[in-house]
Amino acid sequence: MSSLEEPLGMDKLPSLSTMDLFHRFSSNGCSTSGGDSGVERCWVEGNTSTSSNDDDDEEDFEYAQRVFGWRHHARDMPQNGNRASYGNQCNSRHLASCQHNSYCNDVGLQNITNMIFKGIPKYVKIVEVGARDGLQNEKNMVPTSVKIELIRRLVSTGLSVVEATAFVSPKWVPQLADAREVVEALKNLDTTRLPVLVPNLKGFEAAVAAGAKEIAIFASASESFSKSNINCTIDESFSRYRPVVHAATKLNIRIRGYVSCVIGCPVEGMISPLKVAHVAKELHDMGCSEISLGDTIGIGTPGTVISMLGAVMSAVPAEKLAVHFHDTYGQSLPNILVSLQ
Repeated sequence: MSSLEEPLGMDKLPSLSTMDLFHRFSSNGCSTSGGDSGVERCWVEGNTSTSSNDDDDEEDFEYAQRVFGWRHHARDMPQNGNRASYGNQCNSRHLASCQHNSYCNDVGLQNITNMIFKGIPKYVKIVEVGARDGLQNEKNMVPTSVKIELIRRLVSTGLSVVEATAFVSPKWVPQLADAREVVEALKNLDTTRLPVLVPNLKGFEAAVAAGAKEIAIFASASESFSKSNINCTIDESFSRYRPVVHAATKLNIRIRGYVSCVIGCPVEGMISPLKVAHVAKELHDMGCSEISLGDTIGIGTPGTVISMLGAVMSAVPAEKLAVHFHDTYGQSLPNILVSLQ
């Protein structure tokens, strides 16, 4: 939802006018679209089509491509009493060169493709957080040298932002006890932004002393999760971060904000989009240049994501927002798609 460094080639896709055929977000499943005709619509890795349940009328053969699990599909389907053949070939590494061929006079498969990619920006920005968010949960201690090498390799791929570590209490997150050593070893990587997470003013001061040039702070849209995760209420977390933001602003240090549990909480269940909007607005008004919305427990679906984003974008400009999804139930890619739209 932000800017980006590398074009995706979406500008080569024609525009579209409707969203009526959005039917299902799944990798290779079909669900009945209505009526008793036995005809279904399928979402197959970026394409929607119609197919028949009659085994005699349909020849369905697929083969999986090794790269990222994208699939090639060829189907013969009855359409208005006639058979229609559909085919698509897509190289997942080069989405811009994806070709969609339709041999049916009545159905415009290209229009369906246009519909799917409506509103997607030409550029996106990827913020890599694995070196912090991923490693902090590892039970086996990762050597400092390995962390540094991991970050260097991530930077070598062309990523413009890599969150390096967190200046938190070693008592609570022993995996990140070497935050100072990691930051000091990466001081010369001037071409890449390397934000670090800080929970309070003490953590901020330690980060600055180590040479950090960008920080991130975090709050939750769930009171229960806030109390269990950072041992304070949502409002108390805001009070904790205001002096951090003030100090960072004086030093011209950029601040990124995180909001957790934007869809649901492991304790409270579903979270109201208005709560998410409130927390996001507080962080934005406080001085965060970007707000990342995290589906912490991975229960988001395109429908719940749209509702949440609608509320947040009424309070915070869309260009200031980022999204962070987990693939707990296989919905991360569909959620990213609707977020970009």
